[in-house]
Amino acid sequence: MKLSACLIALSLGLPCSLGALPLPTFAADASIQRTPLSPAQATKAAQILLKALANKDAKTIYSQLSEPLHSTTTTERIQQRLESRPHQVSGSRIVEVSSGLDDTTVEAMVMSAKGEVPLIMVLDESGKLIAWKWTGQALPIEQSAIDFVNDLASKRWVSARSLLELSFQQELKPEDIQRKWTKLDRVTGGFKKIETAIVASQGGEQQLVLVTIEFGNLTDNLFVIFNDQGEIINVDFSADLV
Repeated sequence: MKLSACLIALSLGLPCSLGALPLPTFAADASIQRTPLSPAQATKAAQILLKALANKDAKTIYSQLSEPLHSTTTTERIQQRLESRPHQVSGSRIVEVSSGLDDTTVEAMVMSAKGEVPLIMVLDESGKLIAWKWTGQALPIEQSAIDFVNDLASKRWVSARSLLELSFQQELKPEDIQRKWTKLDRVTGGFKKIETAIVASQGGEQQLVLVTIEFGNLTDNLFVIFNDQGEIINVDFSADLV
């Protein structure tokens, strides 16, 4: 899903180095409108990021951030994170590229002395990095976002609404949530499962979590925005679907 620049422009730290890539397998195609970024373009963008991470090339990493995120970090900060990584990466491979409605999820495996570690990256329509996650790391707001989507998928509209901040609850009635989710569910081929939740921003007045969801026709990301109290203050169901 796509958020406005003011919602995406939240704090983002960066991970460390990755390595060389074999050819990936792509998720199955579907006859619905998807992001204009092709799987091949997404693979190329991911390869640029992975190579830059392996080479500790902060300048290239910075250039691969989505435009709103440029104001949230600097090349110097990225370089410091790269240099502080305790384990050198020996290689990596892209496992899958999944095209969503207006973003792309790239799953990779990273090899180091600690073994293989899954890495998930979310790219915008231009192939720039929106968010990333080393699998196994979890935060409370991730679980809250997962609980919210599970309530939606189980048609527990009142329960889902209870996770929203009070003023946002006043904006969205249970029937509004039902209408938005039902249309998204229909257009995307039906909910199948939650893949993961990725924190793109944390610790500020606005915190951003991307919930990666496998639908019948595609894998896509629902953007869930939290306040500093861990309450949901916005959800992007996609402007084209509301």
